[in-house]
Amino acid sequence: MNSLTMTLLPFLLLGIGGMALLMFGVLSKTNQFVPVTFGAIALFAVTAFLALTAPAGLIFGGLVQTSDFTRYADLLVLLGASAALILSLDYNRREDIARFEYPVLVVFAVLGMFVMVAAGDLMTLYLGFELQSLSLYICAALARDSLRSTEAGLKYFVLGALASGLLIYGISLVYGFAGTTNFAALAHELISSHAAGYGTIIGIVFVLVGLAFKISAAPFHMWTPDVYEGAPTPITALFGTAPKIAAMALMLSVMLGPFGHLLSQWQMLIEILSIISMILGALAAIGQTNFKRLLAYSSIGHMGYALIGLAAGTEAGVQATLIYLAIYIVMSFGTFACIIAMRRKGQYIETIADLAGLSTQSPLYALALAILMWSMAGIPPLSGFFGKLYVFSAAINAGLDTLAVVGVLTSVIGAYYYLRVIKVMYFDSGNPGFDKSAAGVRFVMAVGALATGLFVFIPGPLVAAAEAAARALMG
Repeated sequence: MNSLTMTLLPFLLLGIGGMALLMFGVLSKTNQFVPVTFGAIALFAVTAFLALTAPAGLIFGGLVQTSDFTRYADLLVLLGASAALILSLDYNRREDIARFEYPVLVVFAVLGMFVMVAAGDLMTLYLGFELQSLSLYICAALARDSLRSTEAGLKYFVLGALASGLLIYGISLVYGFAGTTNFAALAHELISSHAAGYGTIIGIVFVLVGLAFKISAAPFHMWTPDVYEGAPTPITALFGTAPKIAAMALMLSVMLGPFGHLLSQWQMLIEILSIISMILGALAAIGQTNFKRLLAYSSIGHMGYALIGLAAGTEAGVQATLIYLAIYIVMSFGTFACIIAMRRKGQYIETIADLAGLSTQSPLYALALAILMWSMAGIPPLSGFFGKLYVFSAAINAGLDTLAVVGVLTSVIGAYYYLRVIKVMYFDSGNPGFDKSAAGVRFVMAVGALATGLFVFIPGPLVAAAEAAARALMG
C-alpha cells in the first residue's frame, strides 16, 4: 500500500464508514440507534489507529497535509466525539430522540473536522468547515418536538451561515490580492510587501472572524449560551469539545502557517479576542443559574486562555495551547457527564440549585464534579492549573505580560462560580437524590475526573506529544 493511500485511509474510512452506517440504518426495519452508535464509536477507534500510523506529508498538490500536529488534533477530535456518543446512548433513548441519523451526522461532522485540521489550502479549509457545520446544524435541532432545541438549531444555522459568508469573503480577498489559496504558496508570496498589502490584511481579518465564531471567542460568541442550553445535553457536549478543538487547531495552522510572516499585523487582534473572551467568560457566568449556560460562558473564557498561546506566535505558545486544549476537552466531557447524571424521577434537570446536598446522597458523584470544577478554576494540583500555567508562561516569554495579567485576574474572578457549584453540593440543604445514571455516563464521568485529578503524576506523554505537534507546525 503506497503512502498516498495510507495518508488518505482515515478520511476514506470515515466517509465510507459513515455511508455504510447510514445505509444500514435506512434499510433496517427497526430503529438501529444503539448499533449505529456503537458502530460509529468503533469507526472512531479504527480511525485513531490509522491516523497515528499515517505517514506525514503533502498530498493532492498540497491541498491536504498530515503531520504530528494533525495527528494530535485528530486524536482529540475523536476523543471528544466518542465521549459525546457514549453520553447519548441512554439520554437520547429517554428523551425519545434515539434516531440512527445522529451518530451518522457525528461521523460526517468528524470527517469535516479532519479535513479542516489537515487543510493545506484555503479551499480545502472551507470544504471541511462547511461539512462540519451542516452536520452540526442538524444535530442542534435533533429534538424536533422541543421548542428550545428547534430555536437553538435555527440560531446556530443563521449565525453559522453569517460566519461562513465572512470566511469565504475573507478567502476571496486573500486570493484576489495574493493570487493563490495554497498555504505554502501564500507563505512564500506574503514575504513580499506587495502581496502583504492592506487588501490581504483585511482578508485575513475576515478569515479570523469566521474561525473565531467556531471557537465561540467573544465578541463572536452570540450563539453559544442559547445553543448550549437549548440543544440536547450530549449534543451540547459535542459542541463543547470536538468542533472547538478542530477550529482552534485550524486557527493555529492558518495564522502561523501561511500568515505567519504577518504576525505583527494580526497579533493585536488575537490579543483583543483573548482579553474580551476571558473577561466575558469570567463576568457573564457569575449570575447564571442554569448549569449548561454557565458552561457556555465558561467555554468562552477557556477559549480566551487557549488564544494566549496563539497570540505568542512561538513554538512554546503552540505547545501551551495544545496542552490546554487536551486538558479542556477532558474536563468538558467529564462535566457534561455530570449534568446528564442530574435526573430526578425520570426527568433531566439542569439548574445548579438542584445539586444541593449531593455530597451526602452521592459522595462519589459530588467528588467527581468537585474535582472538575476545581480544575476548571485552575486550582493546583489539578490539570486545569497546569494548562493555565503553560499558556501564561508562553505569554510572559513572548513579552505579552498584559495577557498573562488579565488571564490571572479573570481566573480569580471565574473561580467564584466554579466554587459556588461546590458550595451548593457540600453546604446547602439537600434535595431528593438523583436517579441512578447509566453505565456509559458513569464511565465518562470517572474518566474525566480521574484524568483531571491524576494528570499531575503523568504529564510527560501529553507534554511530549504537544511538543512534537508544535515542532511539526512551526518547523
